[in-house]
Amino acid sequence: MEARISSSLGLPSPNPNPHRHPTDFPSILNHFAATATNPPFASTTATATYPTAHSPQWIRPTSKPAPKPQTLLKNLTVVERALIGAAGGGIAGAFTYVCLHPLDTIKTKMQTKGASQIYKNALDAVVKTFQQNGILGFYSGVSAVIVGSTASSAVYFGTCEFGKSFLSKIEGFPSVLIPPSAGAMGNIMSSAIMVPKELITQRMQAGAKGRSWQVLAKILEKDGFLGLYAGYSATLLRNLPAGVLSYSSFEYLKAAVLNTTKMSHLEPVQSVLCGALAGAISASITTPLDVVKTRLMTQVHGDAVNKAAAVVYGGVSATVKQILKEEGWVGLTRGMGPRVLHSACFSALGYFAFETARLTILQQYLRQKELSEVPASPS
Repeated sequence: MEARISSSLGLPSPNPNPHRHPTDFPSILNHFAATATNPPFASTTATATYPTAHSPQWIRPTSKPAPKPQTLLKNLTVVERALIGAAGGGIAGAFTYVCLHPLDTIKTKMQTKGASQIYKNALDAVVKTFQQNGILGFYSGVSAVIVGSTASSAVYFGTCEFGKSFLSKIEGFPSVLIPPSAGAMGNIMSSAIMVPKELITQRMQAGAKGRSWQVLAKILEKDGFLGLYAGYSATLLRNLPAGVLSYSSFEYLKAAVLNTTKMSHLEPVQSVLCGALAGAISASITTPLDVVKTRLMTQVHGDAVNKAAAVVYGGVSATVKQILKEEGWVGLTRGMGPRVLHSACFSALGYFAFETARLTILQQYLRQKELSEVPASPS
């Protein structure tokens, strides 16, 4: 009982051998099961635990009428945690995507069909983009990014928080499977919003004329509603492995750091470093999937900026075969440098922004809830 209460509040467990700490990987994963339920950045998954006569002095009820913040946090429902995560995720997503949009633009240009005939390398793509369109050329499709990334990030992080809270309540569910399972749930839900957003953005980055809504109207006119989901299967094929790798890597790195520092949450620098490493690992492994997805999304029908880009792919397998036939295995690694850099920066900024936003929202919510639950004066 005392160990469970201590874990849920982020306090040291009443270990009879306090100088002995786990150092092996299974122990780190067990530590993750506890730290994943603690404030400020992860969902609290422990069920409400009430003080008993055997509880330590610091957990027994006091005469103060207002509920303690720890009690309020511990008693938050799964839905409340998910909504708080969604709010923090929406803010973090918009901020991060806008900051890194120029890198994403260069990555898209490098992966578009015919890029090897237009650009020598990523630096050449940067120079030519600036020469042709100036600084605004790096922000093509940014309006679609703001709208789409806010919605998709809110759905993603909200679902992840829901998944962590829900799965942690299932008795016997392996703690090591909580991060990948929650990450997969978040990616499946957010892809329905992310795919149309990325489609419009990448069409504009590849040279489609007009504003975001005009590109959207042109897609609907030529391909119908299903045209908004060109490359959807490739996106899921990329996002599920990438999301599981990135999210799980971050959570495992976080657990290892917390196990070493004996803290309840990461410091900002630690959060940035763990996020950057997790993003780099995920991006380097999934670049071939991203190339296939980009080729499917940037195919056009007769209004291509250059003839090299005017090619229509029949699907994921046909796209892979076409790339291998024309460019060899190196074609599946196009844009890996910008993608790894983008993903590392994105994950570093994203996790830092999410945890900061979520902590701020959580503190404000608990403060308001504490004030609203102050009981009337006893009669």
